[in-house]
Amino acid sequence: MAPREGAAHTRIMSVGACRPDPVVTNADICATIDSTDEWIRERSGIESRRMAPSDVSMIDMAADAGRDALARSGLAAEEIGAVLLATSTHLRPTPSAAAVVAHRVGVAPAAAMDVAAGCAGFCHAVALGSDLVKGGTTRHVLVIGAEKLSLFLDPTDRSTAFLFADGAGAVVIGPSDRPQIGPTVWGSDGSQADVITTRSSWMQYREEPGASWPFVTMQGQSVFRWAVFAMAKAAQAALDASGVSAADLTAFVPHQANLRIIEALGKKLRLPDHVVVARDVVTAGNTSAASVPLAIDALLTAQAAGGPRVSGGLALLIGFGAGLSYAAQVVQLP
Repeated sequence: MAPREGAAHTRIMSVGACRPDPVVTNADICATIDSTDEWIRERSGIESRRMAPSDVSMIDMAADAGRDALARSGLAAEEIGAVLLATSTHLRPTPSAAAVVAHRVGVAPAAAMDVAAGCAGFCHAVALGSDLVKGGTTRHVLVIGAEKLSLFLDPTDRSTAFLFADGAGAVVIGPSDRPQIGPTVWGSDGSQADVITTRSSWMQYREEPGASWPFVTMQGQSVFRWAVFAMAKAAQAALDASGVSAADLTAFVPHQANLRIIEALGKKLRLPDHVVVARDVVTAGNTSAASVPLAIDALLTAQAAGGPRVSGGLALLIGFGAGLSYAAQVVQLP
């Protein structure tokens, strides 16, 4: 067989986003749980979040973000060879959400597949997309992270009702003449699968009398300890694998799980003051696989409005969550 030649290096060419309406405040959330705006902010740093209406699906948001990223890339639709959609909230076992999204974005017959790795899904998909381009399978990949977590939130659960939200973010990955996406450090720990899970399975919901809808449940303290201590090591390993230090970074874009976790990770990594830390969680909530691309988009949007310049700088990305799964890489922002 003839060998297939791919790109020597890869890069993120563009970023797209979809932030649905309406904006849901902490006061709105407190209408169904025994809590206060002050308690929510102290516990999570979240002030508001987006929750899509019933007639807007996860696929709708993914397609909107994908179209946005494609338009900003300057590529024609036929130049996209694959679509990777990171999500945990697709309600159908088949067909893949990615295939439908590829059609809606207008890039079919591109290959399309879903990536299910919880909140780490987007960083997993970036790794896969980069390797597809390096391997010569395709020259350009549309990577999307999209979630409609509001479908899986128990509005009366005081531990989760204020955390999760909806949205989608996307990037286009293509070839580069120099390294702009570093090696990925990733892994999983299925022994802790019950730390972030759902209250029941689809089969239990179907067959067991009284079984609840599969609402998300989480052991908050266990997640916090794992995220801060284990993920600081993974983040440092990603820096080491890329041959850079924290001082070389322009931005730190972790999964927007909780502001307390984000700030604790920054301290563990000893980030210099010049490193811009993404804090999109404050107004976007935890959007799982969508959180990292949405946070990148927020930094670029802030730059356009006169905020710190991040374009062209190195950013450390890390996603972590259900599985327990994680993935981290250093990238150059477009």
